[in-house]
Amino acid sequence: MVLDHIRAKVHVKNDLVRALLAEFTGTFLLLLIGNSAVAQHVLKRPQPADMVNVYIGFALAILFGVAVSAKISGGHINPAVSLMFLTFKQLSPLRFVLYTIVQTLGAFFGALVSYAVYCDAINHFDGGNHTVVGPRATAGIFASYPSLHLSNFNGLLDQIVGTAVFCFLIAHVTDKRNSYASWLQPVLVGTAFLGVGVAFGYNAGFPMNPARDFGPRLFTLFVYGGEVFSHKNWFWVPVLGPFIGAVLGGWLYQFLIGFHTPQDVEEKYVVLTGNQELKPLTGKEVVEAEPLVVS
Repeated sequence: MVLDHIRAKVHVKNDLVRALLAEFTGTFLLLLIGNSAVAQHVLKRPQPADMVNVYIGFALAILFGVAVSAKISGGHINPAVSLMFLTFKQLSPLRFVLYTIVQTLGAFFGALVSYAVYCDAINHFDGGNHTVVGPRATAGIFASYPSLHLSNFNGLLDQIVGTAVFCFLIAHVTDKRNSYASWLQPVLVGTAFLGVGVAFGYNAGFPMNPARDFGPRLFTLFVYGGEVFSHKNWFWVPVLGPFIGAVLGGWLYQFLIGFHTPQDVEEKYVVLTGNQELKPLTGKEVVEAEPLVVS
């Protein structure tokens, strides 16, 4: 009764405001959990095989980031995913712009809180000399940086291909013709990102999400200085690459699989749309509501 009384007082009635709050919160959780997983990986001087902890950490971060926001906003938590659904005509241009802004803000504050939790450990590790590159570099906890062997062109290709695979799988999971239960979709999206991390994590840490990379990079500007943007002129790669890859992967799914998948006329389950459940990939009932996920 107490919760119902409070809910009646504070419940946000505007659908768009609710959706923006959900996208902010989901992306905040993504970065808080994900960056903290990377912090543990970096600060304990791990062996290379220990990267599996980062893969699992980010997969779980996406799973729960999507799960907590999906019924309200669709649970994108990734501007590249929002762009994919925009091209599917399942998201309005206004919502795409606003989603991108709040997702980036959520990532910024998620990184900030993660830094606050681990700031003593970071200072102990690097002696208070926060650097972007080198044996004691810690900026990579929060945003992506290319490996020594990686060129910007190859890095762009890495981001395009990795995000294309991820969004191909998201398009499959959210396609109503595949009849995945709404509770299962965040699990499958998180699992898909685990697969992407295992396959594409070596070159630059598989950001695959413009907000996930740019928001924390903007935060680290105040802690690490301008090199977070100037180093190898890299900062634009994990922003542009995922946008290209998301559209490419989403439409490859449609042309290779989605447009050819028969509708199961016996299927009783219907994925609700809009601010109630994860949005299906197609359907006449969909106008401007937001589909599932991620970044």
